[in-house]
Amino acid sequence: MRPDVGLVVLSQHVHGQYALELLGARPRGVGYLLKQRVADVGNFVRDLRRVGDGDVALDPEVVTAMLARRDDGVERLSVRRREVLGLVAEGRSNAAIARRLGITEKAVVAHVSGIYEALGLTDHADDHRRVLAVVRYLTR
Repeated sequence: MRPDVGLVVLSQHVHGQYALELLGARPRGVGYLLKQRVADVGNFVRDLRRVGDGDVALDPEVVTAMLARRDDGVERLSVRRREVLGLVAEGRSNAAIARRLGITEKAVVAHVSGIYEALGLTDHADDHRRVLAVVRYLTR
């Protein structure tokens, strides 16, 4: 696999295990999208750009299917922090999360920081904690 090339899987069905394997093998620059949702060209192009930039793009249904595999660290998160992390897993920005939940961006930042702390993700120059939090959330 070439780590410098983004990879997007288009699927007709939700296969949480396939998404887990994809994220486990390559936690950056990947996407797992459902074919029926790519008809929204604007969102599809945004997802492709996100993957091209090295981020992760997951269909909300795929995220939901994978949530059943949460580990104890994630289970200990408050309902609100799990909700924030779920939206992060969908690739939403802090501003979009704030709008969706009716809270301030500052509150989102505080929740995300608390998530990093709860999952033991320390700040390191070589790591993208937001992606690592999502991978841990979806693969445990």
